[in-house]
Amino acid sequence: MGRAGAGTQVTAAAVVGSLLLLLLLLAQALPAAAAGYSKRSEARLVSEHFSQAPQKLSFYSWYGSARLFHFRVPPDTVLLRWLLHMSFDSSSTCTETEITVHFRYGAPPVINPLGTSFPDNTIVQSSFHVRALLSTLLLGNTTVNVSHPAPGDWFVVAHLPPSSQKIEVQPDMLVMRVVKVTILEPDVPLPQILGTHPSYLKIFIPEYTQELRLELQGCVSNMSLGCPVRLTVGVTTLPSNFQKVLTCTGSNLSCHLLLRTPPWGQWLQVMVENLGGPHVSVAFSAEAALTACWPRSMTFQHLVQNSTNQSYDASANQLFLRPAQQDLSRSGGIGNGSFCLLSYPVIREDTDVLSAHFQPLDGVLVLVYSDRPSVMQLRLNTGMDSGGSLIISLRSNKTEITNDTLVLACVNAASPFLNFNASLNCTTAFFQGYLLSLNASSNTANLTIPYPETDNWYLSLQLMCPESPENCNQAVVRVQTTIYLVPCLKDCGPYGQCLLLRRYGYLYAGCNCKAGWRGWSCTDNSTAQTVAQQRVATLLLTLSNLVFLAPIAVSVHRAFLMEASVYLYTMFFSTFYHACDQPGEAVLCILNYDTLQHCDFLGSGVSAWVTILSMARLKTVLKHVLFLLGTLFIAMSLQLNRRGVWNMLGPCVFAFVIMASMWVYRCGHRRQCYPTSWQRWAFYLLPGISMASVGITIYASLMTSDNYYYTHSIWHVLLAGSVAFLLPPRDEKAEPWSCSQKLPCHYQICKNDQDELYTVT
Repeated sequence: MGRAGAGTQVTAAAVVGSLLLLLLLLAQALPAAAAGYSKRSEARLVSEHFSQAPQKLSFYSWYGSARLFHFRVPPDTVLLRWLLHMSFDSSSTCTETEITVHFRYGAPPVINPLGTSFPDNTIVQSSFHVRALLSTLLLGNTTVNVSHPAPGDWFVVAHLPPSSQKIEVQPDMLVMRVVKVTILEPDVPLPQILGTHPSYLKIFIPEYTQELRLELQGCVSNMSLGCPVRLTVGVTTLPSNFQKVLTCTGSNLSCHLLLRTPPWGQWLQVMVENLGGPHVSVAFSAEAALTACWPRSMTFQHLVQNSTNQSYDASANQLFLRPAQQDLSRSGGIGNGSFCLLSYPVIREDTDVLSAHFQPLDGVLVLVYSDRPSVMQLRLNTGMDSGGSLIISLRSNKTEITNDTLVLACVNAASPFLNFNASLNCTTAFFQGYLLSLNASSNTANLTIPYPETDNWYLSLQLMCPESPENCNQAVVRVQTTIYLVPCLKDCGPYGQCLLLRRYGYLYAGCNCKAGWRGWSCTDNSTAQTVAQQRVATLLLTLSNLVFLAPIAVSVHRAFLMEASVYLYTMFFSTFYHACDQPGEAVLCILNYDTLQHCDFLGSGVSAWVTILSMARLKTVLKHVLFLLGTLFIAMSLQLNRRGVWNMLGPCVFAFVIMASMWVYRCGHRRQCYPTSWQRWAFYLLPGISMASVGITIYASLMTSDNYYYTHSIWHVLLAGSVAFLLPPRDEKAEPWSCSQKLPCHYQICKNDQDELYTVT
């Protein structure tokens, strides 16, 4: 994970250099045509700067190893510039490293650097990414420009190729937005005169808008060049870009652009540019016309009469239709439209973090007809839903679908697909939807969308009869819908763990795969371990803890009962933690996984603590007090950060200082080296220190996810073996721990500091 507080370690020179570079980029951000802007036009653009603390990058192994940055682009932005600051750690000696940075609007990028497979029925778009070569000899700065970006959430993800270098990346976002944008009202002509700078317009698209027609009328220029105008509609989204561009040239005095089902409930940006050059002025009148698509809200009559009745017999129950509340009624310029869709009210039930269930108000069935689509709205616009996966499952009754009929479904964001009779590509004005179908041979369809964009999503269904359309006139098909938002698909399966990740206040989920399984949901078994390999790995990790029997026996023999109890605790919980930590078949959990992990980490830290303090040969009372205080401190630090490096290193260093101080004191007091026996150094201390050093080296440098089962088992053996060698000999003044001595003939020895009394009982 990224180093906490890394963003605070920035030198003054680096800050000054970054500010100078940002000023230079800001000066270059305006296009070359800005030189001819008037003072009034220049005042219409303002710049804003956003930045986040740097994060340390690592090689991509799963989504949690990538570094996520979350930004919000303000409305009316005409230029977005990403400035990526990349720097090596001061101790790095690498000459050149490639960094991959992914960008996406609305949700975190779905990336696949390892080329693994995705689960069936999962829709994945190739992410937009850039690769930057970072050299220690050059300044690591890369820029990415986006014209007319969509307002809202933007996400940046960065990761490394296989590398051990310490590299940080810090993205800065520089935006230029229009202070005042002219509003284009429906059916109201808007006169415009274009000079050297473009004209920025925007129009609000109410819900249930079927078509938008933008038209330029009376277009003339002062140089008799016809109508040299370019019209750009919409905003840029990554990885896909569905901006519409209309170029009006020639002698035509008017040109128009028709958009079907534009984004509902949003402002649509329009930019008009002059293509005639710096000395050409163009005059025109812009006009927008909206065509309404009046919905009918579908529900069952028996639902109103009795909400507990769950019968879905369409022949026994009459449907009643009532108009829904229309946003279009507030727009005076929209004419009367036809009822072109059936709207099914949807209940969203939030069940947990990144978890929700969507179902129609009256159950799970949706009636599908042939004359107009049935539409369900899925509200995923909270800003906290894009970190999960949207799962859609459709099922129909086989008896209701004949060989000549099929049910088509489209899943779209921002606006529904309504033109089933015209095309089957599920494409709206600015979004490419996903197509599902149900027929006589396959009455089920499934779709999984990882990290859905933050927006309102729509499911549109319509009955089609390609060969004989007249057969669909009286037909109706009931489709069962099962729609969920989940953190991870199938909870990452038996070979993965679904983990919630956090970047400041934003939550998203990812699958951490084990046992050689890979992929977005741990479904790629190309490098998976067999069941036999999993069992061998489990046996290695668990049985290797039995080596702790050696330090337990040595401790008991030398009357170190406190140390022996700590080693027994460590052996027990380390064994069952690793038995529970394994995926797949070979797994056994006697307690909650989190509890077992905490106990294992606590036992490891306390074992090192008590061993080093025992080597210091402190007084018994002081030693036991330090045992207790150290255990409490380690337990507290594990609660704060379980995987913190100082949880074990801090107590070990402190205990080593105490031990070294006591040894130095004894060396000076006795006028000879301590320990005094060369046999103690040659046969105990040096082997123990060597085993501990090799174990720490393996644990810190050589252990990877691929060799974890073997290297961690060796770590168990070396750690337990070093403890058995390093434990000091028994104090000569200490009494054996054997049971109280009893004399025959009912004589009991009673010892007193002053005298000895022998009493016959």
